[in-house]
Amino acid sequence: MRNKNTKSARKNRHSDLSKRIFVKNEAHLFESLKDKKEPLLLILDEIQDPHNLGACLRTADAAGVDAVIVPKDRAVSLTETVRKIACGGAENIMFIQATNIASVIRKLKESGVWIVGTSDRADRSIYQVDLKGGIAIIIGSEAKGMRKLTTDLCDFLVSIPMRGKVECLNASVATGVCLFEALRQRETDKK
Repeated sequence: MRNKNTKSARKNRHSDLSKRIFVKNEAHLFESLKDKKEPLLLILDEIQDPHNLGACLRTADAAGVDAVIVPKDRAVSLTETVRKIACGGAENIMFIQATNIASVIRKLKESGVWIVGTSDRADRSIYQVDLKGGIAIIIGSEAKGMRKLTTDLCDFLVSIPMRGKVECLNASVATGVCLFEALRQRETDKK
């Protein structure tokens, strides 16, 4: 028999979690970056699947990402499913819903952040690009990848080497590969 108090406590815990979620707009992003010397940012260009977003948030938190930036429209937002899949990542990381991703990218570039886009058509590997310093890594949508305008704004386009028969990785898996390569390079630099 279930205890009524347990059910009530679980409900209260979930309502407390929703209060802690750190959803902000682009103005807050730039204010918070003023004190960051070498930010590591993740931009998700029109991710639609809540499971992918949740996994990306979990990975971003694990890799020490300063903020995850998504478009306000044409992308999944922080749903209950996203929060469950993120396993705490949604509550621990700054989540920016931007009205205009292209505008945010331009401002990031002006502030000295290098923009690294992922594409299976890139001519260099993620392992061949310096990911130290201020970096924003862009992962495109599940179906189409990055939009053309987003691609055009990138300083570098990189791919993940693929040795098998599949053409590309799931967006959240690609996020993990790229973020942990950036973390590896940054940790190596500290030694």
